[in-house]
Amino acid sequence: MIFGTRKTELPDAQNALPGRSERPFAVGTTHRVLGTPIETPLDSGVVPDGFEVAVVGLGCFWGEEKTFWEVPGVWSTSVGYAGGLTPNPTYEEVCTGRTGHAEVVRIVFDPAKVSYADLLKVFWENHDPTQGMRQGNDRGTQYRSVLLTTSEEQQRQAEESRERYQEQMTKAGYGRITTAIQPLQDYYYAEELHQQYLAKNPFGYCPLHATGVSYA
Repeated sequence: MIFGTRKTELPDAQNALPGRSERPFAVGTTHRVLGTPIETPLDSGVVPDGFEVAVVGLGCFWGEEKTFWEVPGVWSTSVGYAGGLTPNPTYEEVCTGRTGHAEVVRIVFDPAKVSYADLLKVFWENHDPTQGMRQGNDRGTQYRSVLLTTSEEQQRQAEESRERYQEQMTKAGYGRITTAIQPLQDYYYAEELHQQYLAKNPFGYCPLHATGVSYA
């Protein structure tokens, strides 16, 4: 986003930053746009029964959170860090490339109003999943394309959707999709200033890297 050249190789456990046992910053309480809680653990009673969680990474999380909070049926969103090694990282640490985390959006949704398949369509159509460790001029492991699944069914649907979208991308002249699909291990909320950033800063940095290829 703003700190220059990023590392484009994921660290191993020996080279990853050590992190910490507790989060060192505030996250905020209420979603700036949706009016729902920002922190939404499914086992806490905060989230309505039957709602589900999706976690996706498709570049700079400021703009991508807005993309998903505008989807009907999405109850809450937050931005954070996932897919890496360092516990409770800060934004500055993620920017070094030494935590292994991607910038991601965590989406709480009502499956009676929007399906996981619907969210996958939004995911594929709103970035270029063939770029490896970058999105446009945003370079580094934190900007990689990832789907972090929360159930076996999500894993199955995500893998099938990648194969399906690859067909469309190939027809359009693009190369191989580099999106990693793996079960979610840990999700760490980002700092309060990053939550709903474009609602707080409507003229903030929001690059678009969609290919224009439809997930038909």
